[in-house]
Amino acid sequence: MSTAQGKSIIRRVLDEAFNQGNLTIVDELVAPDSISHHSSLGTPANRTGLKHLIAMFRTAFPDLSCKVEDEITQDNKVAAHWTMRGTHKGRFLGNPPTNKPILVQGLIYARIEKHQVVENWILVDEMGMLQQLGLVPSPRSTAVLRGE
Repeated sequence: MSTAQGKSIIRRVLDEAFNQGNLTIVDELVAPDSISHHSSLGTPANRTGLKHLIAMFRTAFPDLSCKVEDEITQDNKVAAHWTMRGTHKGRFLGNPPTNKPILVQGLIYARIEKHQVVENWILVDEMGMLQQLGLVPSPRSTAVLRGE
């Protein structure tokens, strides 16, 4: 796998699927039996689950924008740091819209075979996102509640 090919896979998934809503690109770039190691927010940890996750985020954050900030590619592995932005305008995890903006950081480490992601590890600041939406108290507001 060339460096350009690895970079284009992660960038294309974020740009074409998350940003533009083209879920068919997931079938092209993610292997049918792929394994995803992440919390998944209640979706299956495979290609089908990724499509559900994308649809859930695009419904909740219609102005969703994901951007790769940095990438490293070596052999058949790609690591990327990315940022997600959006405004909570639709139901998310059963919660009504808050109209609050989010800015969330994430990391992905993916293994590529035959120009498809076959396995990945994803870390996303889910707690920070929920705090930004006001769905989980921030550590500061929790300390205030305790009288600190």
